[in-house]
Amino acid sequence: MRILALDHGTVRIGVAVSDELGMLAHPLDFLPAEPKASLLSGIRKLIQEREIALILVGMPRNMDGSYGPAVQKVEEFVHWLKETIAIPIRSWDERLTTTQAHRMLAESGKRSKDRRGRVDSSAAAVLLQSYLEAQSSGLAAPGDPLSA
Repeated sequence: MRILALDHGTVRIGVAVSDELGMLAHPLDFLPAEPKASLLSGIRKLIQEREIALILVGMPRNMDGSYGPAVQKVEEFVHWLKETIAIPIRSWDERLTTTQAHRMLAESGKRSKDRRGRVDSSAAAVLLQSYLEAQSSGLAAPGDPLSA
């Protein structure tokens, strides 16, 4: 079962996919957030090409676990996805994923200018990897409070 992770943004949607074994997350090229028809087409294409069984969407939370101001836009995005995509969609805590993505890209030697287009998908990969690790440790059962 492959999983597609999406890191919602107003300009770009970061994208990552798991390997066939569900062990490793790999960042892909981001998708433009607008127009919606193109975004939907891109997501559907990935689902078909990569044989995706689950979509994971990052849910923005504050460090204390409460929901931040961006949560409403992400909830609207998840609702839209559920109305247009026929596979299961789940949200997952994305605290610090962008920070980790920036750090990883900086450590890999990417210049700040070169990181702009990659950070969204790298954050999606960090999000997906945390989910995969929680799955393998038994911490992410359906309905588990860890899922947002």
